[in-house]
Amino acid sequence: MNAPLYPLFLNLQGRVCVVIGGNDIAEAKLRDLIDTEAKIRLIALEVTPQIVEWSRAGKLHWKARPYQRGDLADAFLVISIATAGTNAQVFEEAEARHIFCNTVDDIPHCNSYASAVVRRGPLQIAISTAGKSPALAQRLRKELEGRFSEEYSPWVQRLGELRSQLFEDKQIDGETRRRMLHEQASASAFERFRAQFPKDSNR
Repeated sequence: MNAPLYPLFLNLQGRVCVVIGGNDIAEAKLRDLIDTEAKIRLIALEVTPQIVEWSRAGKLHWKARPYQRGDLADAFLVISIATAGTNAQVFEEAEARHIFCNTVDDIPHCNSYASAVVRRGPLQIAISTAGKSPALAQRLRKELEGRFSEEYSPWVQRLGELRSQLFEDKQIDGETRRRMLHEQASASAFERFRAQFPKDSNR
C-alpha cells in the first residue's frame, strides 16, 4: 500500500457491521461499534464472557460458527480478527461487495485501517500510521490525551450551541460570523471556559 490514505470518520448508526472473531481484541472492537449504534453481526465459534452478555442483551447478533462466504451480505464494514486464511477470504468478499474491510494485524488484507483515537465528547482526534506502527500511534494517542484535557468535552458541546445560535441570527453577516466562530474556538476562549470549573473538577 503506497497511496496516501484519505482520513474519514464514518457514521455507522443503523448500518450493518460484521465482526469475524470473538477474542479480547474483537471485544474491544465490538465495544466501539456498540457505541456507534451500528447493527452488529458477529461470526465466531468462541467468544469472551462480555460478548456473551452483549449478545444476550441484544446489542449484537452472534452466529456461533466459522466465517462463510456470504456473511458480508448487506454489510457496510467488516472487521476480521482471524487466521491469515480466513482474513484473505473475508477481504476477497469485501472487495467484491465494495465493503470497508479492516483485518487486524494483516495489512495486505485491509482496505481501511483503524486509528488510535483521543475522545473528548464530540471531539475526536485520530492517529494512523497506515498499519506501519500501531505502537507509535498508541504513544501519540497517550501524548494527545495529556494535551487535550477532559474539559474539552463540555467546551466543544458549548461551541456547537454557540455556532447554532450564530447561524440562527440572520442579522449577522458572513464575515462577522466567521470571525466570531474563530474567536469562540480560540485557546484563550478555552482557558476562560476552563476557569469556570473548580481545580478538583472531574471534567
